[in-house]
Amino acid sequence: MGLLQNDNYIDKVYLDLIFNLDEKRIFSTILPWISHSANGYYYPFIPLILFFVDPANALSFLVSALFAFAIELPAYKIIKRCAKRFRPYEVNKNIKNRIMPSERFSLPSGHTAAAWVIAILVALYYPILAIPVFIWATLVGISRVYLGVHYPTDILAGFILGTLSAVSSILIKGQIF
Repeated sequence: MGLLQNDNYIDKVYLDLIFNLDEKRIFSTILPWISHSANGYYYPFIPLILFFVDPANALSFLVSALFAFAIELPAYKIIKRCAKRFRPYEVNKNIKNRIMPSERFSLPSGHTAAAWVIAILVALYYPILAIPVFIWATLVGISRVYLGVHYPTDILAGFILGTLSAVSSILIKGQIF
């Protein structure tokens, strides 16, 4: 067993709540798409789109995002390898994985961490978009639990990692430039 118990009460309550959203057909359609939106394939297009909308801030956003992911990705890998937390569907046979994860262990949620890196940076550079990107990043986390590949505390860890990475990148960028 890894660093965390797999039978955490909070995880059980919220995992049951979110996983049972399946009764609503809309969730089985929308949540996999939301999860997929945080795979990272679309992230390079964000600075490109922002360049056409606001060229003055787009380069600064790109530099901050590069710093943030340079912090987030190695930290994510280290935490995941140290925690070695099994995925919910591996521990509880009543939970089916609705997708096949790319990595074996669950803590932290890399999708959630990356989504919060993007959300925090977009909100800092383009405050008018704060509410939509925060809703999106929150839904990414919920989708990962719904899909059976993460516990709610994995999502919390991803949120913390993504937020700290984004804020650190802004501080580092400010020191360098």
